[in-house]
Parts: sequence; structure tokens; C-alpha cells
Amino acid sequence: MTLMTKLLGAAAGLALSAGAALAEPALIFDLGGKFDKSFNEAAHNGAQRWADETGGTYREIELQSEAQREQALRRFAEAGANPVITMGFAMADPLSAVAPDYPDTKFVAIDVTWLDAPNIRQIGFAEHEGSYLVGMMAAMASESDTVGFIGGMDIPLIRHFGCGYAQGVKAVNPDATIVANMTGTTPSAWNDPVKGSELTKSQISQGADVIYAAAGGTGVGVLQTAADEGILSIGVDSNQNHLHPGKVLTSMLKRVDVAVYDAMKAGEAVETGVFVLGLAEEGVGYALDENNASLVSAEMQAMVDEARAKIISGELEVAAYYTNDSCPALDF
Repeated sequence: MTLMTKLLGAAAGLALSAGAALAEPALIFDLGGKFDKSFNEAAHNGAQRWADETGGTYREIELQSEAQREQALRRFAEAGANPVITMGFAMADPLSAVAPDYPDTKFVAIDVTWLDAPNIRQIGFAEHEGSYLVGMMAAMASESDTVGFIGGMDIPLIRHFGCGYAQGVKAVNPDATIVANMTGTTPSAWNDPVKGSELTKSQISQGADVIYAAAGGTGVGVLQTAADEGILSIGVDSNQNHLHPGKVLTSMLKRVDVAVYDAMKAGEAVETGVFVLGLAEEGVGYALDENNASLVSAEMQAMVDEARAKIISGELEVAAYYTNDSCPALDF
């Protein structure tokens, strides 16, 4: 073997090992785009935080259709991305099909907790716990004793949000009326701010003066119309208080950003299994900042924080919609 051949072989080996060490993570945004100001944007913020802190780079794709789900998974896995992070429950079936074909690739599924695969980190959230707290706030802020809930796609996950919210409302005001609507039954329900606006006006006509939107990009229309019509709204996933300062009562935080950041930070060593993040893990909560401080009284904050402590300790249990596919406080 000539010296040149040896050098070329060594260089090739170094390149391969360097490539393995520097495997980029990948992020697959759900329908609605990474700047939906809600669920996807929280993921984007977590990824950007990781990139800014480490100088690392990551691959990404904003899905435009259902058909792209499996294609994106396979493309990133084939390219050596690790881990591959997916957003939304609709990635469950594609992950079930793809993950076994790439046993050395770690996948991170946000909003999925029921897959049987050794190379997937599945992350769920106790959305009903955080929604309970903002439901309490809605009831305390309401002057009409009627509050609203507008969900995105009509699926158990969104009913889970609504159920926790309704329980929080009823805990403060057992006689309160809760008006609830879903935007639709297809994935387009996540990105229809016009429909969100129409539903908001309908709920206002029924007396609602605080409306909680758990609808992805559709919620932008809910918050805008609520502000225009002079009532309060409640944001979701990301802190949306700043979208309409003084008119968004609070936002139910779902720390998707932290889940994505932690996964990218761990890289190929990310731990697989099922993880559910609730109040105790600071996976959900409510937003209080300069944009809504004037709307949240000290009494309101004290009551909510007391409930939060009781939920964490187990003294107070918030019923999950998933338990019996029903809600004790709201008939969807």
C-alpha cells in the first residue's frame, strides 16, 4: 500500500467519524407552519435557542400535506439526521412505519405517547392541568358568567384541553355557562383564522366575555377578534400575551420549546421512552408578564397558585378527558 493510499484511507475514516459525531438534528413542523404563533412556533423557538447557544445547525421542513409526513421522516433518516423531531399526533402512524427501518436513528415524537418502538422518545403534556388554571382565571375575570372555548381539530387531545378548562371554570363558578366549539374535523382546522374569528363572534353573541383558544394558527383569529370586540381571550402553547397587550388575559403554556431544546441538546444520546410533562415538571403553566399584569389581580394569582400547588401534591385531581372519553364538566 502506498503512502498516498494510506493517507486517503485515513482521511476517509476521519471524515466518516466526524460526520457521525456531527449528526444534525432535524425538526418536522406540523401543518400550519413554524410561525403559527402557537404550537409549531414554540418548537421553532426551542430549536433556535439550541442553535444560538451551541452554534449548531439543524434541518427542518414545514409540511404542506399529509403525504409529506412519511417522506420527510425517511428523507431525514436517510440523510443521517439524529434525532429526528416530529410535531403533532398525526405523526404517529408514519413513525410506526418508519422508525423500525432506521433502528440507529432516534426519533422524538411530541404529542404522541402510545407507540411501541424502542428508538422513539414520546412526549405528552398534562394539558388539562394547565387548562384548569386558566379556566379559573377566566371565571374570575368574566363579568357575564359565560366563557368560551374554541378548539382546533376535533380530536381527544383538544377535548382534553377543553375538559381541564371547564373544570377550572366550574371550580370558581359552578353556575357559569361554557360555550364550546371546534373549528373542524380535518387538519385544516389548525390554520383557519377566519373561521376562528367567526366562532368568536358567535360565542360573543351568546354572552361569552372570555374565550380560550386551543386551535393552533386558528387561534390568531380568535385573539384578534376578541380584542376588536372588547372581550378577553386566552392564548395557548406559546406565550401569546404580547399579541394584544392588555386584552389577552393569559396564555396556557405548553413547553414544547423546552422539549425540543432538550432533545437537540441530548442529540443521539436522547433517552427514549414515554414522558408526560405536567405542572410538577413545569411542562405546562400560565403566562404572567407586563402585557397582562393589569388584568390579573393578586387575589386571582393567589387562588391559581394555590390550585397549582394542590394539583402537584395530589390533593386536587383534574379529570382527564382520556380516562373515559368524556368530561365531567363539559358535554362536547
